[in-house]
Amino acid sequence: MYNTILFDLDGTITDPGLGITNSVMYALEKHGITVEDRATLYSFIGPPLVDSFQTYFGFTPEQATDAVALYRKHYIEDKAMFENEVYPGIQELLDKLKKSGKKIVMATSKPTVTAEQILEHFGLHGYFDFISGSNMDNTRGSKEEVIEYALEQSGITAEDSVVMIGDRKYDILGAKAYHLDSIGVLYGYGSKEELEEAGADYIVTDVKELEKIIL
Repeated sequence: MYNTILFDLDGTITDPGLGITNSVMYALEKHGITVEDRATLYSFIGPPLVDSFQTYFGFTPEQATDAVALYRKHYIEDKAMFENEVYPGIQELLDKLKKSGKKIVMATSKPTVTAEQILEHFGLHGYFDFISGSNMDNTRGSKEEVIEYALEQSGITAEDSVVMIGDRKYDILGAKAYHLDSIGVLYGYGSKEELEEAGADYIVTDVKELEKIIL
């Protein structure tokens, strides 16, 4: 049905909850804020970090930029990025897609270099034809910009029959901006209500359902 498959990373390919929340907690503690319940920080999974620190903790743009730098120190330098695991069935799905001749592209708001390290760590890098992420200077941070870059750099057009797969509204809205079909996955960090409101073309509960649509 689709020739080109765009995947989000966090909450779609891997479950990054532990590493991301540990890194957010580290950054917040450096700003004098202690969070007891890490589940309250799951909203950080998906959107650009600089926006989340401002939205959820009232940081100024300058404070948010500093918090992102602290986050990345813990996430990258202290290797919290590997406090992470691949969702069951994902590697098998990627293998089937690759063998069926599909073009597989990563479209993540995570910095490209970090996404590449995570995919390498879990042995998934080779499945992707191109990896589009944000820049370390916080530019190209929105999902729309990431998708635009992925399409441009991969030479993808509307005629290629493209679908975007993700777990949050940002993935769905980013796809809509370029008139792409979208699939929301419920095994990640977004709710059914969030994905429906964003206008996902399909919503699936697990990887097996996802496979039925894209294969």
